[in-house]
Amino acid sequence: MTRYLSEFIKKDLTEKMVFLGGPRQVGKTTLSLNLLGTKEPTHPAYLNWDNLPTRKKILQGWLPAEQPLIIFDEIHKYKGWRNLLKGHYDVHRNQVQFLITGSARLDYYRKGGDSLQGRYHYFRMHPFTYGELSGLNLNSKSVDVPQFTNINSDAQSKELILLLLKYGGFPEPFLSANTRHWARWQRERSERVFRDDLSGVEQVRDVNQLETLASLLPARIGSLLSINSLREDLNCAHESVSKWLDILENLYVIYRILPFNMKPLKSLKKERKLFFWDWSLAETEGAKFENMVAGHLLKYVHFKNDWEGDSLTLTFLRDLEKREIDFLICRKNVPLFAVECKTSDKILSPHIKYFSERTDIPVFYQVHMGSNHIEIKEHRSFIIPFSKFCEKLGL
Repeated sequence: MTRYLSEFIKKDLTEKMVFLGGPRQVGKTTLSLNLLGTKEPTHPAYLNWDNLPTRKKILQGWLPAEQPLIIFDEIHKYKGWRNLLKGHYDVHRNQVQFLITGSARLDYYRKGGDSLQGRYHYFRMHPFTYGELSGLNLNSKSVDVPQFTNINSDAQSKELILLLLKYGGFPEPFLSANTRHWARWQRERSERVFRDDLSGVEQVRDVNQLETLASLLPARIGSLLSINSLREDLNCAHESVSKWLDILENLYVIYRILPFNMKPLKSLKKERKLFFWDWSLAETEGAKFENMVAGHLLKYVHFKNDWEGDSLTLTFLRDLEKREIDFLICRKNVPLFAVECKTSDKILSPHIKYFSERTDIPVFYQVHMGSNHIEIKEHRSFIIPFSKFCEKLGL
């Protein structure tokens, strides 16, 4: 299956280097090898820093001959990677295209040397979402994405959503659709993240404490994240927990969204909400659904920003009386639409009613797992099935 970013990366490679970041095992290597026309990681143009013989060649400044596209994978673990890439790109830019992939934020781990600014485009790759699997596309007029399945009934749509909800959107566990496989994959992936990825980019004295922190977070998905509460659970310093959360974010394990400060409402200003890139880790069905919606919206925001140069942000709305709207998409601090996750497909959330009467947010969506699709003009609102919401936005 061709992933949703493939054609866009091809286009950008004709202009500059392309950086492709994203969680471990989200499909970056498969996408990269597909661009080389192969499935084999032994291809001479695929240079993986984690492979010791290849690492020696990289450090010697070696490049494979007569390869129009060269892929550097996990090169950010080398402290001098920016200078290395700058040198290769400046010398070979007219003959060779460069794709740089990594399981960490490549825009964050830029250590030392001259800036690569102006020499690359950056994409963030996400897990499967409903739209990608059902043949929708974030920019369907520009590129044709092959369908994974033909969705022609509400029953098929519901089945796909339930699979996504249970197994998450990472390709291997989703495609296997097996609970035992999912559990083993989770354990093995966690070991790779904390033993391989972490050691390659961060100096952490107590990896066990970081792993313990990660194990406490699924119960907090969708909630306001209190560092003080985590500090008490771990019996460590506030600064340590804050740093560890930043590390988990930089390794594409979690992400946090800020509250939107909307005047004249007395809005929450600092506390952030927590979500996982792998929403299948959530401990309740409600939390899984909210995290899955968050993942779809973040993919939408990242794509619009990375490809179209937009300035979208994913936030949420909450006042001091604890009235909350789960998500709010803004452009340059101007609200575009709000999204509330509910199990009910008939009754409009009272919080939507409240905020619609006191703000100028253009439209509110109450997404659900049911089948009802209702417009409530009085509150600029739609009670809409998740599948229809995805179809509307190309998610």
